[in-house]
Amino acid sequence: MYAYGGACAAIVRGGYNCFQTNHFLPPMRKILTVVPLFLLAGCVNDSATFYADGTREHTLTVRRQQEFFWKEDAQYTLMAARLPECQRAIPLGEMPLEGLEFELFASGDNVWSLRAGKYVWQVETQGCTLVAEGGSTTATGTKLGTYTAESKKSKMRFDAEATPAATAPAPAAASPDTPPAQQ
Repeated sequence: MYAYGGACAAIVRGGYNCFQTNHFLPPMRKILTVVPLFLLAGCVNDSATFYADGTREHTLTVRRQQEFFWKEDAQYTLMAARLPECQRAIPLGEMPLEGLEFELFASGDNVWSLRAGKYVWQVETQGCTLVAEGGSTTATGTKLGTYTAESKKSKMRFDAEATPAATAPAPAAASPDTPPAQQ
């Protein structure tokens, strides 16, 4: 009997060596196609969304994508959408993967400002355009909240700015002419 089994034995009897043929190549192909998936498994790919009008029609989403698991930076993109008229991806650039915050401001008339440190992007969702960007641009309007990317392990999130509670009217002071209430 031949040591390599039936298929290889027939090949060896015919004068061919199993190692010279591609007999062992298919299992190796399977392994080589699976290995790159493990390299991508540690990469971060998440996002956080602000719903401008409470529906899914008008949103501002910041997306974070890490190319390789060993990189400490990620590619950030602002996805501006006011469906069906406007839908645009605005690249924000490569920034730190962890400990990053984007502040969101509303200026009215579908104009939004996004600030990360000293850098500001102004976007309007009426015509889906990037109005201004840069370190000299200022964030204008009312602060709506913050997009936060704390760490690799935690999901990116949008924290809405706390709205001040409506102050309840103070009880009217009793006038000297009014007798105290009787129980």
